[in-house]
Amino acid sequence: MLETGSHIPDIDVLDQDGNKVNLTSFRGKMIVLYAYPKDNTSGCTTEACSMRDNYQPITQDDTLLFGISCDPPSSHLKFIENNRLNFPLLSDSDHHLLEALGAWGEKSMYGRKYFGVIRSTFVFDREGILIKVWPKVKVKTHGEDVAAFLQTLS
Repeated sequence: MLETGSHIPDIDVLDQDGNKVNLTSFRGKMIVLYAYPKDNTSGCTTEACSMRDNYQPITQDDTLLFGISCDPPSSHLKFIENNRLNFPLLSDSDHHLLEALGAWGEKSMYGRKYFGVIRSTFVFDREGILIKVWPKVKVKTHGEDVAAFLQTLS
């Protein structure tokens, strides 16, 4: 997992509309980037809706919120529409950015090992320096947890 004090990775990904996005281009703004395994699954939907419901307190201090997974832009677009999400989702099909963040790795389910997205969240300051990491999250309250942390910075 990327350690606090590290710079935001300089890696291009796509948003839900297929536009190229590089998070380093948002210098001057705080960034919350949460990594999640898969669109339209129960845990990921719960987490996305928690972020949606806490969008205002998360973004009130000129902070940008992004979700990221390996799903393609078309899947992200449907996920946004189905859940009325009010923030962009990034597609990292080659998992280059996810690997750089340390949010890609070996997982295990029912004794089967595989590689996938490790649910985690990263907060970068206005200079692109990592100031907070959640290596594990509670999907139901994660939006509240992020908003509460950001409020301590004000």
